[in-house]
Amino acid sequence: MRTHTSVGQAAFFVVWAALIAADVAFFFSASLSSAASASLPLTVLALLLCAETSFLIGVWASLQFRWIQLENPTIVAALERLLFACVPIAAPAIFTWAVVSAVGMANASYYLATFSMVFYWLFSIPRQSSFKNRKQDAPWQDTDGILGPLESCVHALYLLFVPVLFHAASHHATLFTSWASVCDLLLLFFVPFLFQLFASTRGALWWITRDVRTMDQIRMSNGLVALIVVVLCLEVRVVFHSFGRYIHAPPPLNYLLVTVTMLGGALGMAAHAAGKVGDAVSSVAFTGLAVLVSGAGAVVIGFPVMFLPLPMISGYYAARFFTKKSLSSYFTFVAIASMMVLWFVVHNYWDLNIWVAGMPLKSFTKYVVAAVIMAMTVPGLALLPTKLRFLVELGLTGHALLLCYIENRLFNYATMYYFGFDAEIMYPSYMVLITTFLGLALVRRLSVDQRVGPKAAWILTCLYSSKLSMLFITSRSVVWVSAVLLLAVTPPLLLYRDKSKGGSRMKVWQAYFHACVVAFSAWLCRETIFEALQWWNGRPPSDGLLLGSYILLTGVACIPIVALHFPHAQSAKRFLVLVVATGLLFVIMQPPIKLSWVYQSEFIKAAHISDDDTSIYGFIASKPTWPSWLLIATVVLTLAAVTSIIPVKYVVELRALYALGVGITLGIYISVQYFFQAVVLYPLLVATIVLAAVFIVFTHLPSESSTRVLPWVFSFLVVLFPITYLLEGHLRAKTFVDDEEAENFTNMLAIEGARMSLLGLYAAIFMIIALEIKFELALLLREKAVDRGAIHGPPGRSSAFPPKSRLLQQRRAHAAPTFTIKRLAAEAAWMPAIGNFSTVLCFIICLIVNITLTGGSNRAIFFLAPILLLLNQDSDIFAGFGDRQRYFPVTISISVYLVLTALYRIWEETWPGSGGWALDIGGPGWFFAVKNVALLMATLPNHILFNRFMWDYVRQTDAKLLLTLPLNLPAIIMTDILTVRVLGLLGSIYTLSQYAISRRIRLAGMKYI
Repeated sequence: MRTHTSVGQAAFFVVWAALIAADVAFFFSASLSSAASASLPLTVLALLLCAETSFLIGVWASLQFRWIQLENPTIVAALERLLFACVPIAAPAIFTWAVVSAVGMANASYYLATFSMVFYWLFSIPRQSSFKNRKQDAPWQDTDGILGPLESCVHALYLLFVPVLFHAASHHATLFTSWASVCDLLLLFFVPFLFQLFASTRGALWWITRDVRTMDQIRMSNGLVALIVVVLCLEVRVVFHSFGRYIHAPPPLNYLLVTVTMLGGALGMAAHAAGKVGDAVSSVAFTGLAVLVSGAGAVVIGFPVMFLPLPMISGYYAARFFTKKSLSSYFTFVAIASMMVLWFVVHNYWDLNIWVAGMPLKSFTKYVVAAVIMAMTVPGLALLPTKLRFLVELGLTGHALLLCYIENRLFNYATMYYFGFDAEIMYPSYMVLITTFLGLALVRRLSVDQRVGPKAAWILTCLYSSKLSMLFITSRSVVWVSAVLLLAVTPPLLLYRDKSKGGSRMKVWQAYFHACVVAFSAWLCRETIFEALQWWNGRPPSDGLLLGSYILLTGVACIPIVALHFPHAQSAKRFLVLVVATGLLFVIMQPPIKLSWVYQSEFIKAAHISDDDTSIYGFIASKPTWPSWLLIATVVLTLAAVTSIIPVKYVVELRALYALGVGITLGIYISVQYFFQAVVLYPLLVATIVLAAVFIVFTHLPSESSTRVLPWVFSFLVVLFPITYLLEGHLRAKTFVDDEEAENFTNMLAIEGARMSLLGLYAAIFMIIALEIKFELALLLREKAVDRGAIHGPPGRSSAFPPKSRLLQQRRAHAAPTFTIKRLAAEAAWMPAIGNFSTVLCFIICLIVNITLTGGSNRAIFFLAPILLLLNQDSDIFAGFGDRQRYFPVTISISVYLVLTALYRIWEETWPGSGGWALDIGGPGWFFAVKNVALLMATLPNHILFNRFMWDYVRQTDAKLLLTLPLNLPAIIMTDILTVRVLGLLGSIYTLSQYAISRRIRLAGMKYI
């Protein structure tokens, strides 16, 4: 428990430190920007807003720590209240800032009002605290909520006045220049006011009064005034401004009729929503108002006077449906309203010979009219009995298909025609978002009310979600291929989900069928994948990248099937991992492959550029990529063996074939890719990789003959190292012995580079061998410790294994039955010796590479010395080396390397043959050498003490450490050799570390005593 608390505290401080660092970085980046000098007050406000947001993020993160909730319940409640009080003020500004940065400042005040209403609804509605316990049957008290009256009042004032003030500040020059500007001010005040009155039905204005009747009177009186103002402003700002050409009544009759239509309709709907239409008198008044509004609206749009009774009858049946709940009245209203919609479309658009969204306007209006009629019909179908629910599902599905088609034509085709000028000239992207989220919310509501079944909800969710793909990819078919892909991927998530049962409802044959459907759907998306990759890379993708993306998409799309419905099927998990890994390999390596027979798409064929075109018409011929197939085969074989798809654990012959196959493919890949000029070395390199693969595989999964064969395998591997290294330079040097001097110099550099590559290859091989042996020996020691504890443990626990022992027993049960690592260790005492030899050889090779390439860099030893952590205790050289001394080789190698490097630097600077100073007694070279050697010797005591401490952990007296610590200061300050200065700094660090470790050991011992 204490460990978890300490980890939680560390995470707590890390979170706050990261937020503070982010604030500091943002402060400096903002202060150095050009915007800071242009407007200092705005920059200061932006910095304060970002600081407040970071603080609120930190408060929210602090509330997630369980230890804070347990130890400080009062502080947690205060932090929760602080969070709910500040978020509705800070969050709208942040979101508005983001939207303004994306779309501009023209309508920023409306964005602020919208986000303010959203966060007011989320945080200012009374919520019960998550950290206060309240009985379920107890009445609600003011103290039970998170916010108090003061915070709620501030939120209400913020919602009402801040958008208005923001608009006045940003448009002060044109605030009262027109009626439209005045209407903007009124709308920014009264629309949030109406929303606040609606939120009061959920208790948002509880701080004013708790009396239900008084609150209802406040809501009705203020709502009436606000509704009238909003409707009148919308007439000026929207109706007459944007739809004036559809108003056929002459002034001033047009103003009167539009006001009657809009205000009457709004008042009627508000009265019905408030529940004021119930008795006979109110029903008659509501019906008369509906008839009047319908007639006035028909006159406004120019409906023929001789057919004027039709809209009035439609209004009558609409009112009768709302008052009597009569389905026949509703469908009568739909029929008459559909006729009016048809008349309006024919009267205004039928004679226009223009193209919209890639088709004639006549054809486009047909789809729009069909969508409108279906939208009016579906609400009536939803009220039918449950047996006729399929009609609702068909209507909703048809309407969703029409909506997808219409928006796809408006958005994508307009984007293509006007690309580079105004991409959203026909249909803005926010309309796609609005219709998508409204559709998803409608589906969610109907599904909860059981108006539609799970299959219809699944189809509708996929159709509405597929529209979002239009915002990211410009393609005519992206909506439909996205819908098909979602329909193939989402059944495990939506269709087969059964909350009443813990098990899966998907059967095995259904899983195979859905996997095939997913693969086919991903193939249908090949053009979309091609376009996405082309947009990302800036050029057409290669065949290998396209195939890899297809495989990766198929594998990722099948994850829900395995993760949700077959978590117990290990074979399915392994195959899925193999498919995803193969796709990733194809994406990364992009092997050469011809897929023209798979394309079946003129679009891809037209945009595709072959490798021949690049090599012929490009400036530089592309490097051959066929060896990437070998690396892909190596990785796939390894994954198949690791996931037991290839049973190498149980069949020795398969193990041998696997080692040979991996060694050959990887050896050929390394030879061709990195040693393409040394063809004579190919057999030796392939043999080296094969021997290394055989040694590693049979060390990890030993067989009966491993103890006899593996030492010989390692011996051959070691012998091949000098042969390959010497043969590289000797044979290649003979081929250009008669060349010119400049060319000989270039060839010698090539040989030296190839030799360094060989050294790096062998260093990697020996490191992997040492790491494998270290792992196996550590596993053996752990098993021995568990067995010893099980044998000598108490009798009461003999029948029950501890969790780790039980895990090891299961591992033994599933391991190779013919041979075990214990027997390998008993019959092969050479394992630690080979591991140590590989470690030392790897370390020496790395030192040689470092000296050759960097001239003996001081920093390199700090990265190379940890290789010596792979040393093991053996019976010969490292007999006294145990787990306690595992850090001694690291520290001693660093110290010795730096000392030798420092001596070499001094010798190099003072040796006469190097062109430096002479070593004459009393000369400058002699003084330089004596001074730096003396400073070097002054750093040695701390290194000797610390390395001795790393061997035996015997505590030194504090006086000895304090006396030797100042010896490093002259070396740090006065030396002329950088390596001596590094030794001085390292000696100081060693001394302080030794003091801290000794003190910790002493305190632990005192606690134990």
